[in-house]
Amino acid sequence: MIKIQCMNTGQFHEVEAGLTLAEIAKKLGIKLKYSILGAAVNNKNCGLSYRLYQPKCINFYDILSPEGRRTYIRSLSLMLMAAVKEVLPEHEVSITHSVSRGLYCELRKDGKTVEATLDEIDNIKSHMKMYVNNGMPIEREEMMTTEALELFKGRPSQQKLIEQHGEVYTTVHKLENVAAVMYGDLVPNTSIVDVWDLIPYFDGMLLRLPDSSNPEVLGNMIKQDKMFGIFQEFDEWLGLMNVSHLCDLNEAIKHGYGHKIIQIAEALHEKKIGRIADMIAERKDKVKVVLISGPSSSGKTTFSKRLGLQLAVNGIRPVTLSIDNYFVDREKTPRDENGDYDFEAVEAIDVELFNQQLLALMRGEEIEIPKFSFEKGKRYYDGEKLKISQNSVLVIEGTHGLTPRLTEFIPREAKFCIYAAPLSGINLDVATRISTTDNRLIRRIVRDYQTRGYSAKDTIARWPSVRRGEDKYIYPNQEEADVMFNSNLIYEMCVLKAKAEPMLLEVAPNTAEYAEARRLIKFLSYFSPLGVESIPPTSILREFMGGSSFIYD
Repeated sequence: MIKIQCMNTGQFHEVEAGLTLAEIAKKLGIKLKYSILGAAVNNKNCGLSYRLYQPKCINFYDILSPEGRRTYIRSLSLMLMAAVKEVLPEHEVSITHSVSRGLYCELRKDGKTVEATLDEIDNIKSHMKMYVNNGMPIEREEMMTTEALELFKGRPSQQKLIEQHGEVYTTVHKLENVAAVMYGDLVPNTSIVDVWDLIPYFDGMLLRLPDSSNPEVLGNMIKQDKMFGIFQEFDEWLGLMNVSHLCDLNEAIKHGYGHKIIQIAEALHEKKIGRIADMIAERKDKVKVVLISGPSSSGKTTFSKRLGLQLAVNGIRPVTLSIDNYFVDREKTPRDENGDYDFEAVEAIDVELFNQQLLALMRGEEIEIPKFSFEKGKRYYDGEKLKISQNSVLVIEGTHGLTPRLTEFIPREAKFCIYAAPLSGINLDVATRISTTDNRLIRRIVRDYQTRGYSAKDTIARWPSVRRGEDKYIYPNQEEADVMFNSNLIYEMCVLKAKAEPMLLEVAPNTAEYAEARRLIKFLSYFSPLGVESIPPTSILREFMGGSSFIYD
């Protein structure tokens, strides 16, 4: 017998050594709001097949936890792969992007993308439903990496990455006639994964996912044609670079092409920013306000500075105006559901004053800019005035840049709206996408540690709150943008890993953030390291790692 502490019951229990987490949950009668998908064991995320032989602290989780949701999605992805193999034996499925609150998937045959027909999608969907109804087991096996390499012959994106990672043993999950490396835990039985849908989407399929707050129903599907276009454009660029998956990037770095990739990626950014400035210049007689929005750690500040340089090349003088100056006094700030001040809400901004002053500037009038004391929670004026010339545009960057209400009194033709975000294009392999959220979290951990004095633990702890604000105030307005800018740099994780890994290793095992730190360390371990010598001082990445030639307030 071993003694365990269960955080769900708040008690210590004695159980037989060698039981799985699933067996322990059943023995203790653990009931969560939704199906148990795994547990944090001494703050390490483990699947339900994990066996206990020593005293541990256990906290079971369901789909409402971030790791539970990842477990659910990984399991659903394997079900899709197995169904495609059953229906179309000569095809494979590529899970590429997160879009429209689902996962965009393509069918591929002989290495080429082929259009998915309605009948094919219906048949794949029927087989997936059969897995749910029959409760098929998902097996987990630790095998010698040499065996795994033999198993994945003919699937180069997985085979090469396994080989590059260099582990002695590899974890493989199996469902029916399909085996895959899924880079995390899965559910033991397909009957648990019962809320999803598979529908036609452009030339492929959209795997719809449960709503994040109410997983008993599907998330509301939102139209994201512009976002999808950016992803597809980036895919085409990766194809031209012959870098379709992470193994290709690692291979290029190994053979000495890393610096060339940096130079090309940075040149692509410069070209895109130049084109956006040209678009604004073409409408300079009407456009008076450039609004830039995007989620945390998107590189909006550096983007706005580089855009300003490109506007100047076009003979346009950019004038920056900070939304932070227009916060309402603290006692007027709305509160969230927990009773805390909600500084992310648009009501935290004096929208009426903001619009009044924008209109005055557009009429050629001079205004006195308000200031806000975060220490006192009060607005004040220090005499700073602003007036813009005929060839000027106001550049405004912030959370609510695309929120229509923020500039509700400004004519639409006078506004040029930009959405900036690191929309990950390269994936681990055909079955596993790299999350844009993980991309941004690594950026923020490095920046906060170096410039704000926050530990990786602090940043990880704050991240859920940041994400909630983004879901509420930023993502619903993405498609309002006139143009989207992908601030992702294909090489950035290869550079950031050297800085992020030591920061993540500082997270202590006795903290709740340890599980996330371990997950990110494992994620970064798949990237080959790359030096910083070729990264220009104007790079968006410099905003996070240091060495920028721009001055940040």
